[in-house]
Amino acid sequence: MIRDKKVIVVMPAYNAATTLRKTYDEVMEQGVVDHVIVVDDASSDETADIAGQLEHVTVHIHEQNLGYGGNQKSCYRLALEAGGDIVIMVHPDYQYTPKLIPAMATLIANDLYPCVLGSRILGGYAMKGGMPWWKYIANRILTAAENLLIGAKLSEYHTGYRAFSRDLLEALPLDRNSDDFVFDNQMLAQIVWTGKTIAEISCPTKYFAEASSINLRRSIIYGIGCLTIAVQFRLARLNLHITDTFRGF
Repeated sequence: MIRDKKVIVVMPAYNAATTLRKTYDEVMEQGVVDHVIVVDDASSDETADIAGQLEHVTVHIHEQNLGYGGNQKSCYRLALEAGGDIVIMVHPDYQYTPKLIPAMATLIANDLYPCVLGSRILGGYAMKGGMPWWKYIANRILTAAENLLIGAKLSEYHTGYRAFSRDLLEALPLDRNSDDFVFDNQMLAQIVWTGKTIAEISCPTKYFAEASSINLRRSIIYGIGCLTIAVQFRLARLNLHITDTFRGF
């Protein structure tokens, strides 16, 4: 806990057997996490079995693969049902260091921000950590376009390391969002839509064989989806066309 607020870490997992325990150990070493929820998205390896051996962990298994966005929907629903006041998403592939959990949780616990992102771009850690050059360039171009259309000033929209307040999660219509990777961008666009401020903290990352990634084809589809969300945001702001993503909240 931090300031009497229950801290829950959620891990959207898919074939993370080789890195799950290492990630979990570092999460618990931080001394502020009350509970961990692992949602296994129909993995074909031992992810669920390993998660079930860990203390202070709830394991939820999808009978069929629902996708990255669908996995997160389960994560946040279960975290709220478990009484989480601060919910932090940590990928179980050990790409993002759990050592930032206390800092991210404190920013929310002190009512400074309702959302905190661990940014790979701030501090120049992305390329140093091994991010492929083409992904780095795509990240910068997409982020610049999204900032222009959405009107925010984030260093990146594509990090998977995120912390949220309970009030914010309850306010967002997450079930309307995609079950695919673009869910992340829809969520951030919805937060900006509500007028809330998103904080960022510099985060070192690691790229290695076991770290999750999407191929070039999926990356292109994801990029188009991100730009589509940004355009929808701008059109909604201009009252020209409002999609369900931004309607009625």
